[in-house]
Amino acid sequence: MTYKTILAILQSEADAPRVLDLALPLAARHDSHVIGLHAEALPMVMASPMGGPVVDLSIDMQEETGRRHAVIRALFSERARIEGVTNEWRGFDSVSGDSAISGIESARSADLVIVQQTDPDATSSMAANVEALLFETGRPVLLVPYIRKERAARFEKVLLAWNGSRQAARAAFDALPFMREAESVEILCIDPHDTPRRDASMAGTAIAAALARHDIKVTVKVESSGGVSHGEVIDNRIADTGATLLVMGAFGRSRLKEFVFGGATRTILQSMTVPTLMAH
Repeated sequence: MTYKTILAILQSEADAPRVLDLALPLAARHDSHVIGLHAEALPMVMASPMGGPVVDLSIDMQEETGRRHAVIRALFSERARIEGVTNEWRGFDSVSGDSAISGIESARSADLVIVQQTDPDATSSMAANVEALLFETGRPVLLVPYIRKERAARFEKVLLAWNGSRQAARAAFDALPFMREAESVEILCIDPHDTPRRDASMAGTAIAAALARHDIKVTVKVESSGGVSHGEVIDNRIADTGATLLVMGAFGRSRLKEFVFGGATRTILQSMTVPTLMAH
């Protein structure tokens, strides 16, 4: 298994270099085809709040959106040429101007989607709806931290956050190409409990055995949260192990519950320190 079609979501001039620094070297290693995708908001005709004449700003807005399309496309095309990867460009104009929303259909035909983590300091027009990609595409999403500065090398140490859920299983097997490249993979189980089919002491052993059959060097680590959130435990383990990639299932419970009560997905989406592959 490898990633033969990669979709790179390029929301803005600010995040495009960061996403391409990960996507293009990855594509070169896997002989992948890369789709660069960017969307802009449709120009709007505005009316005066005092009931005056309609103000047509569409020409100025079209010029600006056209400029951004051209700049990001040129950056993508030149970087892909330098890396020597096959590529194509998809540009959209939509009501929202959100490249993630515009990329949902394209994502469903990709092996992997790469997008930047939402920067909390970014304006709404520069933030892609990452959660829509997770919920609506059925594809694994590799998120690039907005603080990331280096180009991608192979991910030498992978941390798999494992709770035995459907989402975690999908993420684990979607990440097989990364795990097979890695020097080591650690399976992290937090607060496991007994089930009718498995003792808590055996948590992570079945998935470890399955991954080992793919010639992956894997270990299992069982942690007690001690009252700390699972997201914080994962962050701490990344720091302790020097992991360079996190793999985890996304939103094991509803987005509303995670929004109200918190959850590991929400924590990682906000505090991401390393590239993170998520699947729902």
